[in-house]
Amino acid sequence: MTNYYTDNSEETPSKENIDISFMKQALQEAHKADERDEVPIGAVVVCQGRIIARGYNLTETLIDVTAHAEMQAITAAAGFLGGKYLTDCTLYVTVEPCVMCAGALGWSQISRIVFGAADDKRGFQRFAPNALHPKTEVISGVLEEECSKLVKSFFKKKR
Repeated sequence: MTNYYTDNSEETPSKENIDISFMKQALQEAHKADERDEVPIGAVVVCQGRIIARGYNLTETLIDVTAHAEMQAITAAAGFLGGKYLTDCTLYVTVEPCVMCAGALGWSQISRIVFGAADDKRGFQRFAPNALHPKTEVISGVLEEECSKLVKSFFKKKR
């Protein structure tokens, strides 16, 4: 696995720079969804500074309403770790998780969720703010403009 936030300097990167670096990886996953004409949302799960799982929306491809980017990444991460709990892991996702995904993330006991763009229509913070595990830290707005622009562009093309 590649450690995506290392560089050639001897200075330790800030938590903000680490979050930006991994969100760029989630954006790459979102672009894969866009290429498949799926809603362009991407996710990566990071454990001990390394990406252990990736996912992007596959709801149309798999004809499965549960095939959200987060669900794909949660399943892959659990398989990689050999267990259902994602403690000591961070999910980076380009758009705020929906209620379904937040529930799954709550059951996984994930330590951190970092998302780019808020989802005022379907996001968990509006409809199920207590769905996550009580110890889960949530960071929002990381590369918000890029994440939002990708989704808005997708839906603009659909209209």
